[in-house]
Amino acid sequence: MKTYSFTKEERLKSRKLIETLFREGKAFSVFPFRVIYLPVKELPVNKFPVQVGFSASSRRFPHAVDRNRIKRLSREAWRLQKQGLYDHLHAESRRLAVFLVYTDKKIADFSTLHHKISVILEKLKTSY
Repeated sequence: MKTYSFTKEERLKSRKLIETLFREGKAFSVFPFRVIYLPVKELPVNKFPVQVGFSASSRRFPHAVDRNRIKRLSREAWRLQKQGLYDHLHAESRRLAVFLVYTDKKIADFSTLHHKISVILEKLKTSY
């Protein structure tokens, strides 16, 4: 059964894990995102195989409204398409921490973000 939720446990919030992710994680780019990921043995909550975080630069988007919109649209696109990656990781019993940093200077529309997130999910499936 597909679940289209994006719960609190799926969000990457652990400061320690985020620091480790940026220090030791692998990265790739799918414009307009920079994706940093790290295979982990244990996540703080084991119910979900992936914890994900989203970010938009305050230098490129000085207004919080714009940053929040980018993150909201990105989370929505992730929420609708994450199930394929979750199934793949469950089958291999692996865990992953992912952070997506928005790098464009303009706010993209939802259809563009939706497509780019699908590319990112496929790349995460094949690279990990």
